[in-house]
Amino acid sequence: MAKEKVILAYSGGLDTSVILKWLANKGFDVIAYVANVGQQEDFEAIKEKAIATGASKVYVEDLREELVTDYIFHALKANSMYEGRYLLGTSIARPIIAKRHIEIAKKENTLYVAHGATGKGNDQVRFEFGYYALMPEVKIISPWKDPEWLSEFEGRSQMIAYAEKYNIPVKASTKKPYSEDENLLHISHEAGILEDPEMMCPEEVFSHTLNPLQAPDEPTILSIEFIDGIPVKVTNENDGTVKDDPLELFIYLNKIGHDNGVGRVDMVENRYIGIKSRGVYETPGGTILWFAHRDLEGICMDKEVMHLRDMLMPKFAELIYNGYWFSPEFDFISAAVNKSQELITGVAKVAIVKGNMITAGVSSPYSLYNEKLGSMEVAGGYQPVDCKGFININAIRLQAHHYWLKAQQLDTAGKNS
Repeated sequence: MAKEKVILAYSGGLDTSVILKWLANKGFDVIAYVANVGQQEDFEAIKEKAIATGASKVYVEDLREELVTDYIFHALKANSMYEGRYLLGTSIARPIIAKRHIEIAKKENTLYVAHGATGKGNDQVRFEFGYYALMPEVKIISPWKDPEWLSEFEGRSQMIAYAEKYNIPVKASTKKPYSEDENLLHISHEAGILEDPEMMCPEEVFSHTLNPLQAPDEPTILSIEFIDGIPVKVTNENDGTVKDDPLELFIYLNKIGHDNGVGRVDMVENRYIGIKSRGVYETPGGTILWFAHRDLEGICMDKEVMHLRDMLMPKFAELIYNGYWFSPEFDFISAAVNKSQELITGVAKVAIVKGNMITAGVSSPYSLYNEKLGSMEVAGGYQPVDCKGFININAIRLQAHHYWLKAQQLDTAGKNS
């Protein structure tokens, strides 16, 4: 009788390697799926380890370009930030990983998928929401919520013993006293020594951004061109470097951000499941793009459209963070965000120096900025006397509110006398 296939999201680390062998020992035909979303890994070595651990097949999928064009750039169009600070680095990578996971399951004609996300974090939610949205009949194996698994593996020591029993290679190097997740948009650092919010993050934790104190004294000036809210070209005005391929453009911005110490965030955030957690994030290229994009919008986006989009942004970011990328409400807000980006076209220049970004000029063929109208030196066709009626009419409700408050205070005083 043929074994039931299961597609396992596999990283090559201790957890997913033990899960692979554990599933194989339970009688599954385990197919490993490795998503390349920009993490610095030896993917050939990971593939070899998966086969050696018991996988019948390994998919190594390069998702980097699609991650940039269809996910990062889409979040950029809304200037998405969770709780006002987090650029959603981990969150944005999860839906594309889940999407490809389900595509492989369909290709292999199985309903079973498995992942190694923990039972306390956000990723279990993001992955599984994606699975259910894209294949409602899916059967999910999530060991860290499985009583059988939890009874067998109380912690890392039991997993190491299991790996040794089945000759699964375990890295000899000492594990960092915190956990990390890396992709093209960012790297996150959390848990371990970072769980104490009173402690400043040690400098040695940072890997994707140079210490701003060690960055060059002279600014790097970038000219970033957008069409309908999407970055299409970056020009370094210092040395003439030009990047217009989406993936190469983003990788280059990561390098510039790294070299100039841009993109560090240290915050305590609210996970979807209700737990507060501290995250230290490095998002060099994304931070530069978010800044430049907002600058360009300032010159060519209608005031009311901008304010409405900004009202929608926190919900948009929350949906990404909580794993609702494939939900109807996300589609609904996405349509509004896409509409808002029509004619957000032009060039934003950014001077980047020692962890800071400074506006260096912005231009657009669709600019709504009228220099004469905005000038303090000339009237430019504006009639100041028109404001008298404008102010009087808009002050009516404020006057009414004042009179009501005064009457209430007099009434209260009368009752107390």
